Amino acid sequence: MSTKHYSSRQQGFTLIELMIVILLMSIILGISIPNYRAYTLRAGRSDATSALMRIAAAQERFYLQNGTYAGNAALALDPPNGLGFTNSKSGHSYYDLQIAADAGGLTIGYSASATVDAAGKQRDDPDCNSMSINQNGQRGANGGFIPAAVEKCWR
Repeated sequence: MSTKHYSSRQQGFTLIELMIVILLMSIILGISIPNYRAYTLRAGRSDATSALMRIAAAQERFYLQNGTYAGNAALALDPPNGLGFTNSKSGHSYYDLQIAADAGGLTIGYSASATVDAAGKQRDDPDCNSMSINQNGQRGANGGFIPAAVEKCWR
């Protein structure tokens, strides 16, 4: 009579091992996805800061040629009659751009602002929904000049 010997070696994974792997993966994803979203929002803010810095430089050129700063109507016009910002949008179209005259008029100063486009990628950024710069280079965020907010939005 022959007896068959079966090895007691297991093949495959047990349910507990699979559950541990799933638990570890969910913890890793739970940490990494919010961090990634915060990173992409912070990176998207550079679209506004670069657009505002370009406006400031274009405004200085415009002022040298015309003796006054450009108003909001000249934002989308090509130079030398305007600043050359197509559709009054930032480079990636995440922000809407506007120029407001200083209280003393455009011969005295301006304030350029970049506000989050409601249909754009940055619409979920509650910390920095608007940024601004004026003729003196003073930077603002969320309608004010609070240093902590400015530092967070303009870094």
